[in-house]
Amino acid sequence: MTKFAYKATDQSGKTFSGTIEAVDRSTALASLHKDQLRPITLTVAGSKTTKGIKLNILGKPKVKVNDLVVFTRQLSTMVSAGVPILRALNTLQTQSESPALKTVLEAVVKDVQGGMALADAFAKHPTAFSDVYINMVRAGEAAGILDEILKRVAAQQEKNASIRKKVKGAMTYPIVLLVITTIAFFALMLFVIPQIGKILKDLAGPDAQLPLLTQIMLGISSFLQNQWYIVIGLIVLAVIGIRRYLKSAKGRAQFHAFVLRLPLLGNIIKKVAVARFARTFASMMGAGVNVLEALRVTGRAIGNVTYEKALEQAVLDVQNGKQLSQALNGNKLFPAIIPQMLAVGEETGQTDTVLVKVADFYEEEVDTAINSISSIIEPVMIVIMGSMIGLIAASVLGPISSLTTSIK
Repeated sequence: MTKFAYKATDQSGKTFSGTIEAVDRSTALASLHKDQLRPITLTVAGSKTTKGIKLNILGKPKVKVNDLVVFTRQLSTMVSAGVPILRALNTLQTQSESPALKTVLEAVVKDVQGGMALADAFAKHPTAFSDVYINMVRAGEAAGILDEILKRVAAQQEKNASIRKKVKGAMTYPIVLLVITTIAFFALMLFVIPQIGKILKDLAGPDAQLPLLTQIMLGISSFLQNQWYIVIGLIVLAVIGIRRYLKSAKGRAQFHAFVLRLPLLGNIIKKVAVARFARTFASMMGAGVNVLEALRVTGRAIGNVTYEKALEQAVLDVQNGKQLSQALNGNKLFPAIIPQMLAVGEETGQTDTVLVKVADFYEEEVDTAINSISSIIEPVMIVIMGSMIGLIAASVLGPISSLTTSIK
């Protein structure tokens, strides 16, 4: 018997987690279905997933977003054309050019052949298929509109990938400049400053009183040359410490709350989170997922613990009889337009349509904000880089100028 760890929801949308012993995965899934639970994830107890990591310890690559989008659109087209789901999966698995996706689809095909629902087969591969993806597919299967739901899933993934790409693109130039500046600093301190310091001492004599700035630069250079192993050790310890801190629940929550308070960058992160909330929640509501489950899954999909906790509180408020628009009203994480548009959607019964428009609006806002911050960051980084090199130049040229005056 194998022990499996599961996370599942009941018919009311309440989430449960625990362990179950079964001969294999199929038996474990059957037991959960018998208990009227819908599995979200099912893994061997004690095993570790590679969510958020491109390579796991065995070197197996993660399914890329673009490959998953193409697969989803192709599957939607084939299902809408009347191709049986098993035949469609077999065809796409054979034609896939992604080794990672091909491996996942091989397992999915076997599970579907064994009588497992498509969503449950996807749930066995959490590194490839997100909670949002699985829950929307499950809702599509239940409502008999799988082809339409798959189109929604693909569109949502494309939008999320687009925003992620824009944010990364905006940060690429500043990061490159920061790396170049750091390399230039260490190169000057390790190779240039020591030679110049030697020349200055030879010209002015060992007892010469050098300017304070020059003494500081020579002291830093000497420390880096003689105690380099301490510097490297401190850097390694700092990286390890920060990684462990961010992996802990407390550290992750504090970091996510901190980035939301950052000037300029925090505003962009809020807009990205709101856009992701609106589009994900709209997609799940359009797929027929109940409000409570849609809120829980959307909270996990946003990628920020602060927003996840806010939506968990909203779930409790909705369970106590509040409308979602009332639950989010007054929450500083969500701009006033969100509860207002939700109220309109609740009155008209078109919450998904209304929120899609909100998502489009905030995605445009993200584009504008990213362009604005890029235009600010670039000159700031250039000024920082120039200032650092200017300090080093001043520490060198100051004593040289003094020596020249003395010689005259």
